[in-house]
Amino acid sequence: MKLLSYKYNGQVHIGALVGAQIVPAGADLPGNMLDFLAAGESAKLALQKQIAADGERIALSDVQLLAPIPRPGKLLGVGLNYADHIGETGLEKPEYPTFFTKQSTCVIADGDAIHLPPVSDKVDYEGELAFVIGKRCKHVSVEQAHEVIAGYTICNDVTVRDWQQRTPTWTLGKSFDTHGPLGPWLVTADEIVDPHNLSLKTWVGDELRQNGNTGDMIFNCYELIAYLTQVMTLEPGDVISTGTPAGVGVKMKPRGYLKPGQTVRIEIEGIGTLSNPVIAEPEHFLVGASG
Repeated sequence: MKLLSYKYNGQVHIGALVGAQIVPAGADLPGNMLDFLAAGESAKLALQKQIAADGERIALSDVQLLAPIPRPGKLLGVGLNYADHIGETGLEKPEYPTFFTKQSTCVIADGDAIHLPPVSDKVDYEGELAFVIGKRCKHVSVEQAHEVIAGYTICNDVTVRDWQQRTPTWTLGKSFDTHGPLGPWLVTADEIVDPHNLSLKTWVGDELRQNGNTGDMIFNCYELIAYLTQVMTLEPGDVISTGTPAGVGVKMKPRGYLKPGQTVRIEIEGIGTLSNPVIAEPEHFLVGASG
């Protein structure tokens, strides 16, 4: 299934996408994605029965699409996880996965605007496969890891490069508001035969900037889960974005940083397309602005 969060008639709902229509989750199911995922297989089966019953449908064009997980409990990224990206940075291959935190307030939906903040002109894109945890888990083996993944989505790990370099944790440069596009929906794990053999492409405007495959990850999704869960409990709705292939703007000559009026479009095989326009940060987002 393609699970999505959306707003319709002023209310937030979840449902499943069937063609160009949404099957809303019934009143007996949780009304938000975190609770739906936490409810486990029974909730998924109930929604599948609703789809089969051919009941209520809402046109996708009639709703406001939200990020599938509008406010993840954890939003973690992985740095330097593709060999070609490591090559373009000139850095060494890491011995262990390099995790960092993106604050969950950066999350936006497909179609929402990426803001270019007034404090930097070095805003970059990173097209990435992300997976979403479906079960509360700790000490998960590589062999078991597929069992705790609810599904897969697309993340644009937007990065303010000069702020990223101000601290070894990278947190500030990764966490500006609107710099976590996520979506357009969550494709359940049963529909992705092999998450480690998916084409990943990123366009800025009409220019193809990134053209990779998730099979080139140094640490795959299952290895990332096994490593993380030695340290922390993962919970339903936690999002892990798995790193980006070569082609980021900071390594282009001249630099390919984002500019107002551009659109970043990321396509991952079997999932779909995440597309976000780029604008200057609106005045009402500025500190001290009125209104």
